[in-house]
Amino acid sequence: MNTSGIAPESGMDVEVSKILTVQNKMGIHARPAAMIVRVSNRYSDVELWVEKDEEQVNGKSIMGLMMLAAGHGSELKFLATGAKANDLLKELDDLFSRKFEET
Repeated sequence: MNTSGIAPESGMDVEVSKILTVQNKMGIHARPAAMIVRVSNRYSDVELWVEKDEEQVNGKSIMGLMMLAAGHGSELKFLATGAKANDLLKELDDLFSRKFEET
């Protein structure tokens, strides 16, 4: 698994992972889950899984993400596979950094 966040060559399927910390006060409820899914679905060629406490769910499923019960401070491991996996994880990192536009 390539965890460096750098694709070996453009156009090749890569597998990358990134740990993101939930920074918004209310955690991953319906709205943040929908935002994650909306970003993820723009990358139809990338498979995305999310892990928390040894539970793994499809990162393109609102219900799956909500079932993780990821509150403030939770660490989620995102595993992406596909040619644009790095781009997807960068967008998700930005989304988490912006605290899902919540104050």
